[in-house]
Amino acid sequence: MKKMRVHNWLVAALFLPTLALAMPKEARVPGGVALVPLTGIDSEQAPEVHYGNNRVMVVPGENSGWVAVVGIPLDAKADETQQLTLDQGGYSFRIDDKQYESQYLTVKEKKYVEPDPEQIKRWRRESAEMGAAFTHWSAPSEPTTGFALPALGPFSSPFGLRRFFNKQPRKPHSGLDIAAPEGAPITAPAPGTVVAVGNYFFNGNTVIVDHGYGLTTMYCHMSKIDVALGDQLDMGDAIGKVGSTGRVTGPHLHWSVSLNNVRVDPLLFLDGQ
Repeated sequence: MKKMRVHNWLVAALFLPTLALAMPKEARVPGGVALVPLTGIDSEQAPEVHYGNNRVMVVPGENSGWVAVVGIPLDAKADETQQLTLDQGGYSFRIDDKQYESQYLTVKEKKYVEPDPEQIKRWRRESAEMGAAFTHWSAPSEPTTGFALPALGPFSSPFGLRRFFNKQPRKPHSGLDIAAPEGAPITAPAPGTVVAVGNYFFNGNTVIVDHGYGLTTMYCHMSKIDVALGDQLDMGDAIGKVGSTGRVTGPHLHWSVSLNNVRVDPLLFLDGQ
């Protein structure tokens, strides 16, 4: 594991459209990823593109030009036109519908289903801290568009499930649960920088890693954290150990992928899935 150097801010924010990247799988559905060609832009400098209030990753196209890699929110409505904005004009795309399955879980500790006012206040503070990490923008020399698995184990809860805790509806599942045993290693799935570390009310021991250009990953419910804020990671570096902290029904890793501050299906970034 490498510590972040002081001169990292000097890393070039722009990259030339030379070699094509291995893109994430496209799925123009809620919780998916859209790959939008930015036609008619011949600049050697990547254009600045926004989707709503968030800046979007832009990478070199397969042959020439640029492609916007856009995370689509889980609450996006099918058949509604989605708008990208940039100085040279705008681009639009449409999304298809996708129905996610429901999951009913029993949580023994009442506070994780009906938190009191102080616990809600704590969670709001933690949400603001995590939100700042998800919206952090950095521009490493090489963009990341794919991941290795951060832990080994069966997938116990897929992304997008409509969740009910003790029969009460909650937000959809915004990550992928990997049922690795207590104490199993969690490793960095790609190079990145640690931008948040904390023990959060619902998420337990948590780490957020910035991979650049609006792409971040989050690791929750850990039994041990092996990194500190600002650490610079290479692929395979230790992040921590699988655990059962926070709101859980057993040991596992909750792994989420965020693109332009939108939680998207991690499987779209894995080869062979």
